[in-house]
Amino acid sequence: MLLNLIADYGNGDPAFAEVIQRLIAEIPEAQIHCLSVPPFSTLATGFWVAQLGLNKGPKNRLIYHNCAPRQDNPEARQNNEGEGLTYALLPNDVKVVGVFAGYTLSFIKNHAQVLHTIKVSRGGSQFRSRDVFPAAVGAIAKGDLSLLGEQLHPEQIPDAPIDRVAWIDGYGNIKTTIPAHTINLKPEQKVVIRVGDVVSDAIYSDGSFRVPEGTLAFSPGSSGWETSTGETIRWMELFLRGGSAWERFGRPRLNQTVTRLS
Repeated sequence: MLLNLIADYGNGDPAFAEVIQRLIAEIPEAQIHCLSVPPFSTLATGFWVAQLGLNKGPKNRLIYHNCAPRQDNPEARQNNEGEGLTYALLPNDVKVVGVFAGYTLSFIKNHAQVLHTIKVSRGGSQFRSRDVFPAAVGAIAKGDLSLLGEQLHPEQIPDAPIDRVAWIDGYGNIKTTIPAHTINLKPEQKVVIRVGDVVSDAIYSDGSFRVPEGTLAFSPGSSGWETSTGETIRWMELFLRGGSAWERFGRPRLNQTVTRLS
């Protein structure tokens, strides 16, 4: 089984090693891949749950995500309680187990065949993803669904915003949550984009490399997936050929607003 572990522990954080040990104790055959998202970034978590879960891969796959800001209740916590655990089954039979917080389920809510809470303690440890949740992950990985609780409905889950920075890749490309099908521009048409407080000219391109060196492109990016009905979903990306769009826009943080001014 390929197990994608998405969490906001931080690159190189020993927390990943601790959680991996617990997961392998429950699922010895698991091949675990770790993906670190920024602290409390439920938007990035949800984006990657969908990107990894809805695209092609090994048939035997599970995604375990943990980004739990504990923002569901502003009052003092009892027994380290936080947001609850959920289970989703995607159309390609990929299993998804993780904390329901913010936008973690927003990108898959209209694709999942099954959405349920999981009957597991919401407290008991500051480090629930190591001490509490792996046993439930292991049971579900083995096909034991006895822990499933109430059904979740898409309307209970917030919609993903369609104007945010979703991710910054290693080349400084800015992946956004702007759906490509909402953009009605002609190739090489000039646009003005604001990310956070920084404004820059850009060129609309239907393919990132079809712009000259040093030009900022606004184009459908490499992220997206095909739905079970055959619809292709793509997300717009800001790409500076030969440079970094992230640097051009003053190193914006994830979840900052992206606005097309013209």
